[in-house]
Amino acid sequence: MVMVQEFLMRLIEVDPVKAGLLAAIGAISAMMANRGIAVFHDGLRPLIPEHLEGRMSRKALAATSFALSFGLIIGFGIPFSLTAPIILVHSLLLGTDVIGVWCSNSKKGFVLSGIIGAFYAVALLTGLKSVVELFAMLPVNFMSNLSKVGDPIVVCFSLFPAVVVGYQYGYRKGIWVLIATLIGYLATQSIGTLSFGGFIEKPVKLDPNGSALLIAMIAMFYFAMKQRPPENTGSDQKGANEMLVGLFSSRIARIQKNKWLLVLSGGLTAVAATMSFSLLAEGPVSLQLMAQGEQNGALLVALARAISFVPLVGTTAIATGVYSPDGMKFVFVAGLATNNPWIAFIAGCVIMLMEIMLLAKIAIWLDKYPGVKACGDHIRTAITRMLEISLLVGGMIASNAILPGMGFMVVAGIYLLNKTSKRPLVEMAIGPIATILVGILANIIYIMGLG
Repeated sequence: MVMVQEFLMRLIEVDPVKAGLLAAIGAISAMMANRGIAVFHDGLRPLIPEHLEGRMSRKALAATSFALSFGLIIGFGIPFSLTAPIILVHSLLLGTDVIGVWCSNSKKGFVLSGIIGAFYAVALLTGLKSVVELFAMLPVNFMSNLSKVGDPIVVCFSLFPAVVVGYQYGYRKGIWVLIATLIGYLATQSIGTLSFGGFIEKPVKLDPNGSALLIAMIAMFYFAMKQRPPENTGSDQKGANEMLVGLFSSRIARIQKNKWLLVLSGGLTAVAATMSFSLLAEGPVSLQLMAQGEQNGALLVALARAISFVPLVGTTAIATGVYSPDGMKFVFVAGLATNNPWIAFIAGCVIMLMEIMLLAKIAIWLDKYPGVKACGDHIRTAITRMLEISLLVGGMIASNAILPGMGFMVVAGIYLLNKTSKRPLVEMAIGPIATILVGILANIIYIMGLG
């Protein structure tokens, strides 16, 4: 009873507009998962038609969704969300996947999934705020140092296009892109600001990280667009995606039939991703940049991530007839491009509608540029590798600031022992989780009078 009263008191303190927006996203996402219209987890998407077509029971689907998502919510989404006052979208939408699938496939289950999804979203917002405030009350307040976990990400993220080119086209070309990235960074840093001959009141401050990332991405897509499919021996030969579209045209039609729920979800997500709301971030990198007020950097990162998801989301959507509640992630780009929630909502709706209606054409276009299609897979791999290293280094820096000397030892120990575990944590999450544990350990040592 006391816990309920405390939760209600916390709820009163939360901005009602933000809480309402997040509740609406949670409700719609859970209801779409309930009906098999859209799920966030890429691994769950292929299982939805197995259930809808009677080859998999609802109980088995629900158990699988929980197994796929729970670890990521606890070990990935929430730790990152604690490093900044912004929710990583994985924390919300992986949860709504589980809620939607666990509710029965009936009218009552559909409505119930929406109610629980809305409650979960608000509880997530309120709960994270409570955890941050609880940590701030401890004798050793480590929340300011916890934000240092993401510091290396901001600098290192612009390196991922060079890694992509290295994976796809070889080490030497990757080195050239790396050199171009470093030159772009140094050149922007030396210029500093642009005043355009005094034509504007406030000089434009150039961001070296953003400029370096832009140059690296241009170089990456230059190589990708140059790669074309081999000449066909027969004029009637079709690409893999074109054949996929032909085989699963009914599943594309199913997504398009449910387009208005998806469009509404896209519009609301775009609003939540604006800097003025700063409620949702599409990934750990953009979350850190948004927390630091780096709108342009966060925009470029979100754009790069969205491009990487085009082949994955597009192909799985065509094959399964199930979409993602935030689409190909371009709705986050729409949100970051403006601070006006109304414009963001319209832009998010339009982008989601275009994605759905052009789904087949996008897939066929990817056949013409296999380099771009392969690039998407390499982008996700490169970003993952970059995040693993950056967050490990960031975790060590933050942990050493909290508990000098021992902080390094704890993070390294958790990282290495995690590799020996039968059920290891996602490596990207080691840095934030280890830093939180070091913060708790620092408080225990302080209370016991050992330090």
